[in-house]
Amino acid sequence: MSYFNSRRWKVSRRHVLRGMGASLALPLLHCMDPASLLAEEKAEADKGKAKPKRAVFIYVPNGVNTLTWQIQQAGADYELSGPMKSLEAHRQQITPISGLYHPNGIGQAHECDKIWLTAAKISQEGGAFRNSVSADQMMAQVTSQHTRFPSLELAITGGTLAWSPDGIPLPAERRPRAIFDRLFGVEKGGVEGAKRNLNRRGSVLDAILEDANSFRGQIGTEDRNKLDEYLHAVRDVEIRTQRSYDWLDIPKPEVAEATKAKLTRDIPNTDAGDLYRTIYDLMVLALRTDMTRVITCMSGSESNGLAIPEIGVAQTRHELSHHNGDPEQLRRLTETDTFLVQQFSYFLERLKSYQEEENETLLDRTMVLFGSGMAYGHSHGNANLPMILAGGSGLGLKHGNHVDFNLPSLGNYTMDDSQKHYRVCSRPIDSDAHLSNLLLTMMQKMDVPAEQFGDSNRVMSEILG
Repeated sequence: MSYFNSRRWKVSRRHVLRGMGASLALPLLHCMDPASLLAEEKAEADKGKAKPKRAVFIYVPNGVNTLTWQIQQAGADYELSGPMKSLEAHRQQITPISGLYHPNGIGQAHECDKIWLTAAKISQEGGAFRNSVSADQMMAQVTSQHTRFPSLELAITGGTLAWSPDGIPLPAERRPRAIFDRLFGVEKGGVEGAKRNLNRRGSVLDAILEDANSFRGQIGTEDRNKLDEYLHAVRDVEIRTQRSYDWLDIPKPEVAEATKAKLTRDIPNTDAGDLYRTIYDLMVLALRTDMTRVITCMSGSESNGLAIPEIGVAQTRHELSHHNGDPEQLRRLTETDTFLVQQFSYFLERLKSYQEEENETLLDRTMVLFGSGMAYGHSHGNANLPMILAGGSGLGLKHGNHVDFNLPSLGNYTMDDSQKHYRVCSRPIDSDAHLSNLLLTMMQKMDVPAEQFGDSNRVMSEILG
């Protein structure tokens, strides 16, 4: 711990208010040079645009009822389990995956969503948690030169999946109207009014940086490190502000009034199906109009998944996951698993319905990862994570198989012995089957120049064409 003269150094209310303003306005962070944005776009236009590459990540909290979820055959002749039956129509565009895990997630409870896309180390002793950059943001660094928004962070409920290079969470938006307005709405006061607002924000950021630099040498080492982390966030806001300014003179796509009316409704959480499908429709629209090429969507945090009264489930997903083996609770958990996959299937169908160049669909140019950082919620089993990879055939992915890292050693699943299967979901069968391998492979398909990510130990060749 650092020590300093507490009377000599006090943070004034002015500093605090400035800090609050910057943190509340934290943007979609990324690492790029905004000054070169327009020049890069012009050069890209001159040489002809390459076909877009896109990635979407959808998180399911609290795992699944793994007794009904588990597919029992590997390879092409697998049979989709009950909760996944709605994906039969997409069989040639999906790859269910069994046996993956995050080594740093084993034994964890409610931090799984935070490290799903980062693989970061979580303190086993309850110490301070420091995250690292998420895979989606590594992708956004590459794709951001082409789009108005480097990435889009959304949530049905809960927090965010996206973390900046400094391990700072990027806030997720939950309200359909706010999402639509951000993507396609007109800036208040028009372009000139927006420029004035951005100029004012730039002046505030300049003042924050100037003040911070003036007292940096007056504080101890620990506080200086915290200040440096904060300043990284402020500089990211500065980059975001400059980027927004550069894009103001580029018109947003026009959206039909009927589509706008449908996507800007106030939908209560009790209408879960309508809410999910509306968020998915917004995601499809954002990808179709090339507003962004990287999206994360949290369908619920580990402690805050929606109840689904329309299918007769009044409990939250977290409550259902702590079922203690009760058959009725397990049945309801399976029903919610089925519901979530049905909404996911709807999203895939919407992506397939839009044709792009050379007989490719929007889904062919978009990788979608649907899954959880937990397998067995009751005792927080974090191995054998439920995972479905879809789309991206135009990016070099192949589908049609169930990729299973358990069966080569396990031989077969014994689903009639629940405790034995729960052990499969608590400790990895294949210790080398890291989820980071999948994330690294997806990153490389998005042209991220990385040979390793997190604790990856190889590229996942099983999904490559």
